[in-house]
Amino acid sequence: MPKPKFRLAMTAAAAAALMTGAGWAQDKPARLDLGVFTFLSGPSAAYGLPGKQGAELMIERINAQGGIGGVPVSATYVDEAQGAEGVIAEYRRLAEGGRAQAMIAALSSGNCLALSPLADQLKMPTIGWNCDTHQLFLKDQPDYFYRPNGNTIAEFMAYTLYFLQQHPEVKRVAIINPDYAFGHDAAEIVKATLKAVRPEVEIVAELYPKLGASTYQTEISRLSAARPDVVFSNLWGGDLENFVRQAGPRGLFRQSAVVLALGETVMQRVDLPEGTIVGVLGDGWWMSPDARTIGEAEPFAAAYREKYGSDPVFPTIKMANSLIVLKAAYEKAISDNDGAWPDREQVVAALEGLSVQTLTGTTTFRDDNDGVVDQVIGTVGRTEGVDRPVMTGMVRYDGEALLAPVGQDPIAWIGTLTPDFLADLPQPGSYN
Repeated sequence: MPKPKFRLAMTAAAAAALMTGAGWAQDKPARLDLGVFTFLSGPSAAYGLPGKQGAELMIERINAQGGIGGVPVSATYVDEAQGAEGVIAEYRRLAEGGRAQAMIAALSSGNCLALSPLADQLKMPTIGWNCDTHQLFLKDQPDYFYRPNGNTIAEFMAYTLYFLQQHPEVKRVAIINPDYAFGHDAAEIVKATLKAVRPEVEIVAELYPKLGASTYQTEISRLSAARPDVVFSNLWGGDLENFVRQAGPRGLFRQSAVVLALGETVMQRVDLPEGTIVGVLGDGWWMSPDARTIGEAEPFAAAYREKYGSDPVFPTIKMANSLIVLKAAYEKAISDNDGAWPDREQVVAALEGLSVQTLTGTTTFRDDNDGVVDQVIGTVGRTEGVDRPVMTGMVRYDGEALLAPVGQDPIAWIGTLTPDFLADLPQPGSYN
């Protein structure tokens, strides 16, 4: 059900002022200040710092091209490791103090759930650069909060469908996810997808270690004893690195096929065995065929490598793509405003239904403010001319096909699917 458009309900006086050119005009600022929220410390910084670096580099590139509407961009970076209470306080301080005109927030799904209603309260245009949880827009459809990078429904459906295609003989699946909403939501989606398209598959273990665990020896022992055909995990950051380093020597990757939903983020730091299934929670693989065709991702990656000494990972690309979306919204708002600098309301009006070409594909906003992006999945392997493991055997699933229609319960929608849904999908290797 489309959200109500409160922006159309202006007073007659405001409408008259606008028609005469006297209302809502904004002076062009000396700079466009953004609040950028990510993890800068703690174990989650393994994911959050590449996001910050993506913001730094993309802002440099935007400014080198003249800024947004001729206005240079600057950013204040906020560390999400301080917890939700501190994040909310920092968001409010930046918004109410006039220091930020827009926000790129946040990495944590929990923080996004807290900030979305605050964005409406403070009338602050906010781009949720990560915050994957499908719970974000289930009940409330905000006016000021937009998420361009997709959600957990499409993401974890895609992984499940891919490992079923890669391993059609699978009978036994185990899950090891972090013990909070991101992990439990992913498990629910994996199980719902299996029940719909391969109901004979058995879940033989569900494990939920605490965030920041230093050892996974108990969990690895239980996985080994359960002898699953496939192990699925959405561990991330330092947790994922610890798990991989401990599971490898104990033979887990030899015993079972392993799906690491956020595995691309650690491919440059840990030895992921060839054949491990990884992806990018969306389309943010800078070496993908679409990214190469668009032609902006490789120069961005080269500049990133020169500045930071490594290739960008998908949190980097998610952040960069979010800034591209915000820039496009401002440019559309400026155009719609006859070249004048837009106010916040005009910026969020420009975001409605916006479709933007990013570094790696296209994102399009639905009526519920969720961005539709394709899902790229592959396996760790080698390719000629590249001196490190990359994603091979890739597939690119249509993002819209993996999302419930607006207003429908997504888990219930997954339950309406049949085995034919799997048969109609593109095959692994079709996107190399």
